[in-house]
Amino acid sequence: MRPFPALALLLALAGPAIAQVGIAPAPAGPETEAPRTLEPFVARYDARYRGKPAGNATLQVVRQAPPRWRVDLGIDGEKGMAGVLGLNVQQSTVFESGDAGYRPLSQSTVRKGLFLGRKSTGTYDWVKATAQWRGDLKKRHQQPVPLQPGDMSGLLINLAIVRDARPGAVLRYRFVEGGRVRDHIYQVAAASETVSVGELSYDVLRVARTNGGNDDTVVWVAAGVPTPVRILQREDGEDAVDLHLIEYEGTP
Repeated sequence: MRPFPALALLLALAGPAIAQVGIAPAPAGPETEAPRTLEPFVARYDARYRGKPAGNATLQVVRQAPPRWRVDLGIDGEKGMAGVLGLNVQQSTVFESGDAGYRPLSQSTVRKGLFLGRKSTGTYDWVKATAQWRGDLKKRHQQPVPLQPGDMSGLLINLAIVRDARPGAVLRYRFVEGGRVRDHIYQVAAASETVSVGELSYDVLRVARTNGGNDDTVVWVAAGVPTPVRILQREDGEDAVDLHLIEYEGTP
C-alpha cells in the first residue's frame, strides 16, 4: 500500500459513445494526458459528515472475466452518529469496459443503520434497452426504465470523471440507478489547485456538478491517480458526506 502521491457520488459512483464530453483546447502537459486505461485498484478514504469524523470508506475496481469489471464502494460508519444517519453503505456495479465505454450490467445497494436496513438490486438489459430494480424501493422506482447508450450508475460516473477530466471541460453523463434517471453536468476547473496530504502538496482538478440543485457533488482528481482524491456531497449549501483519500494501490 502506498500513500496518496498526487486522489467523492457518491451516493445517490469511455469515449463519446457513453458520455457527451466537451473538452476545452489546452496545451499538452500533465493535466492533459491521454485518457487513462482502466486498471484494478483498491483505495481507502477517511469519511467525514458535516466536518466531523464518521468512519472510513473503501473504493475498489476488480477485474473479472474480460470484458467485465466490478466497482465497489463501502462506507463503514462509526457507531452512533453514522448508524443513525445510515452511513453504513455497500454499493456495487458490474460493468463492461470496451470501445463503447463503461456499460453497467447490474447494480446493488445495501444500507444499514440504527433505524433502517434497505437493499436493492437492479439489472441493465441492453438487448431490451431497459433497466429495472427490485427491493426496498418505492413502487414507482421499481418500474422499467428505458436505457440510452451511455447510461451509467453513480459509481461509474465517478470513474468516468477521473478518466475524462481536462481543464475547462464540460462533462455530461446520464445517471440511471435505483429506478431514477437524471442528467449530470459537471464543470472542470480551468486550472489546477493545490491540496495537502500530511506534509505533501499536490495539484488536482476540481470537478463540480452544475445542475444538482440543493444537492451538490464536487470531485477532485489528480493526474496518474485512478481514483478521486476527494468526493464531497453538499446539502443546502453545507458540506455533508466528505471522503478524503488516504492511500491506494494497484491490484492484480
